[in-house]
Amino acid sequence: MPEARTILLPMSQRIVVKLGTSVLTGGTRQLNRAQMVELTRQCAQLHHCGHEVILCSSGAQAAGRAALGFPELPSTLANKQMFAAVGQSKLMGMWESFFDIYGVHVGQILLTRADTENRHRFLNARDTFAALLERRIVPVVNENDAVSNDEIKVGDNDNLSALVAVLAGAELLVLLTDQPGLFTADPRSHPEAELIREVHRIDESLRALAGGPKSGLGVGGMATKLQAADIARRAGTSVVIAAGSMPNVLQRIVAGEEVGTRFPALESLEARKHWILAGQAPAGSLVVDAGAALALRHKGRSLLPAGIVTVEGGFERGDTVFVRENSGPPLARGVSRYSSDDLQRISGCQSSHIAERLGYDYGPVAVHRNDLILLG
Repeated sequence: MPEARTILLPMSQRIVVKLGTSVLTGGTRQLNRAQMVELTRQCAQLHHCGHEVILCSSGAQAAGRAALGFPELPSTLANKQMFAAVGQSKLMGMWESFFDIYGVHVGQILLTRADTENRHRFLNARDTFAALLERRIVPVVNENDAVSNDEIKVGDNDNLSALVAVLAGAELLVLLTDQPGLFTADPRSHPEAELIREVHRIDESLRALAGGPKSGLGVGGMATKLQAADIARRAGTSVVIAAGSMPNVLQRIVAGEEVGTRFPALESLEARKHWILAGQAPAGSLVVDAGAALALRHKGRSLLPAGIVTVEGGFERGDTVFVRENSGPPLARGVSRYSSDDLQRISGCQSSHIAERLGYDYGPVAVHRNDLILLG
């Protein structure tokens, strides 16, 4: 196990760490516990330094194959789902025991593409991440392979980790693999290939450099990492592809060392809101009083139910709505935390009375400032 060393880390960030099957197995047929403990140590150190860490872990199918004695079965969807069903609990049990060594709690989140594309489910999933992170619990994420079909699968954990980074509003996505980063050619067949330190543009010539997976255990190679990097960086998340076997790789990346291949974020955090809200026409409007309008325009506040005067149109929790002052033009556009029926019942009331009126609540705000764009 690499010797620990002291590395000065910058102010806290929300970091998604994706661990590929090749990293977790060390190129063998089964999960490498020593390697997993070492990566856990690094994640735990970041956690104890104040960073918010989300782990996106591959390896469920590899764990399932090992548990069943590596049976030679046809590569059908049903068999893959069987391996994942057997291996998922074993994989999660390992992460739970390893993080427990360092006094860190973990919580499992299983996702499909539908959880990120459906606005209602997107909001629910994001609330789950927020609740876990607020309580200093490390979310361990994997695609729900045991029940997924081709229509709802993300397809690989590289792209899943990018969607998680967008969903959770992460500042950094780290894709750990069995290679030091992206090279000018495949280093396995071209020893003269050079590591590309930073990428500002992903085009067809760059995609042509990406090859397939090194082992038969994982899904996706460098090509899927480029796809993931493109998704995340357009949403305001910086991305680093690096070797999971490098000593203290996570601390060195977070400390800003020149490690692996870095893809700087293309957009600001404000632009991330545009990305999240794009494509859905507002389903209704919230008419607010002058005090709420002032708080939104000039104080960067969230919209509280107390500031809502009228609810127009019919919409569900997670739908996009306009925010207006009186009969004027829209002053903002945002994602509603409550349905129109709910807001009819709680408009004008204090946030502390929401649960009393509804019998439940989704938090104190009607539209959170992170889900709101001012329109002029």
